[in-house]
Amino acid sequence: MIASVYQRARISFAGAAMAFVFAVGLASGVQAKEKSAHTHTDKTDAKKSTTGEKESKSKKSSDQGKAVQLGTFGEWGAYATQGKSKTCYALAQPKSREPKSVKRNPAYIFISTRPAENVKSEISFIMGFPMKDGAEAQAEVGEATFSLIAKGANAWVKNPAEEGHLIEAMKKGSKLTVKATSTKSKMTTDTYSLSGLGQALDKVRKECR
Repeated sequence: MIASVYQRARISFAGAAMAFVFAVGLASGVQAKEKSAHTHTDKTDAKKSTTGEKESKSKKSSDQGKAVQLGTFGEWGAYATQGKSKTCYALAQPKSREPKSVKRNPAYIFISTRPAENVKSEISFIMGFPMKDGAEAQAEVGEATFSLIAKGANAWVKNPAEEGHLIEAMKKGSKLTVKATSTKSKMTTDTYSLSGLGQALDKVRKECR
């Protein structure tokens, strides 16, 4: 079956989200290297000043599209990419994953806003393991249950019209539970804390108006 325009847009964003995850993961290492570099003597810094000015111009162009952390709120982080096609995210990782015996890659939930595409508060799950394409999964907040649909290792709210309802439930709730089955028929449960979600989304909204 040929994916709809909406589905293709989501699949495309999934790739961008993964790139973003790696960028966030590498950020601490980059910052550590920068701090180490600052221990060089002023004499060495002066010697490299001319080269640094030239490199700064190149760095400005390379910074386009890189993720910048806007703040941390409880268990959630708020981030934004720079450039013409600016994208803002609220991001979290699960606090617990069951069964613990199943080996999986890290999981994330993104709530993204992409003004250039007129997209606001789109929810994407990176599950950390492959699922059967089109397979259903579930997101639960309190007594409310929302159906998800899988594509590879990613999942989205099956009915996009329900995304707003899920976000409102998450703002009022304390935890989000995501249940899915892998291609090896292993049932998994990821539980996310919702502490700080409201503040993270407010920051995202202000940054990507």
